[in-house]
Amino acid sequence: MKIGDIKNLVKSKPVKIVLICLAALALLLAVWKVFFASEPIRSDAYQATEEEKRLATLLEKIDGVTDATVMIGRNDDTTSVVVVFEGTDGILTRLRITEVAASALGVVQSSVIVYAA
Repeated sequence: MKIGDIKNLVKSKPVKIVLICLAALALLLAVWKVFFASEPIRSDAYQATEEEKRLATLLEKIDGVTDATVMIGRNDDTTSVVVVFEGTDGILTRLRITEVAASALGVVQSSVIVYAA
């Protein structure tokens, strides 16, 4: 194939359309890779245990709680619980979260700390 043949091929309308589509596809792929590719999970990031996930799911069923994150800490004879929730922040919502978390884990209510996000 000669250079003149290649120039004539590139000048044809169907080939131009295909080349433009390929360029647009490459651009879309690059934009997706830069802005929408998922970030890798950091190895030092906290991973919730099954017990914490189950309690968070239970807490999300409380009226006024749309999302909950739970961290349970156990040291020797003591258990402490931290709950961070999104939703309606009020004393009744916090009281319900504290009661449910304490009852589910079998700990005293004073060892459950509740924060609104």
